[in-house]
Amino acid sequence: MRVKSAKRLLLVHAHPDDETINNGATMAKYAANGVDVTLVTCTRGEEGEVLVDSLLNLASEKDDKLGEHREIELQAAMAELGIKDFRFLGSPNKKWRDSGMMGTPQNERPDVFWKADLDEAANELVKVILEIKPQVLITYDEFGGYGHPDHIKAHQVAMRASAIASQQGWQISKIYWNTMPRSVIQMGIDKMKEVGSEFFGAESADDLPFAKPDELVTSVVNAPEYVVQKLAAMKAHATQISVDGPFFALSNNLGLSVWADEYYTLVKGEASEPFDDKGREIDLFAGIKQ
Repeated sequence: MRVKSAKRLLLVHAHPDDETINNGATMAKYAANGVDVTLVTCTRGEEGEVLVDSLLNLASEKDDKLGEHREIELQAAMAELGIKDFRFLGSPNKKWRDSGMMGTPQNERPDVFWKADLDEAANELVKVILEIKPQVLITYDEFGGYGHPDHIKAHQVAMRASAIASQQGWQISKIYWNTMPRSVIQMGIDKMKEVGSEFFGAESADDLPFAKPDELVTSVVNAPEYVVQKLAAMKAHATQISVDGPFFALSNNLGLSVWADEYYTLVKGEASEPFDDKGREIDLFAGIKQ
């Protein structure tokens, strides 16, 4: 039986690659510092776009093997970040499929995550919570960051599970939602314009649904020493993240430091010192007694 660390972090994400883009540096930093980090991914991302020409046959409209391939990509990414405990919601069963976007035929399938019974899915996560007893939970905001059905559902499941778990003997001390501050995104857009490139075709951060007001940022994890691992993990998700795409263009134009900070909104618990010069909490476990 594994001995639990004094500090335990749970992340709940929708698809493989979401965890690395949003929290790769955070995960690597805490894992390297002895925190037990557990990732729960709610679907295998079967409906994702395939960015590798030689693997186009994996797409859902062809051989429908992308989910299996993304499991392999996730395993490789977690090896880069030093994460040993990563699971799919409802494992060992393959319970829910990637829902695709709202209004698409894929979203109408009865087996997709968007149509999952909330309490059924939440209780699968409760099992994990009661097993690992995390003090800190990271997931999406109520809009799922940018409105993808699986991101919204992951938020709903994570929040519902935390409430159920508190009734069954484990209270998660602090809950954070991923946040991308508008000023940081605008800086990236402006810099890429200078070199004749673009970031998701946006003229302004206001054009991107995942750009959030800066005042929502309560906490930031600064981890420059783990950016190389984060980028390696992003490359491991090769069907989803192109080395010629906007994420790596940011790195090329702004330097590796663009990935050093990961931003959060604290929605449960109290922000505690130490704080940075903008008054933002810099340790997600700060103030936790248990």
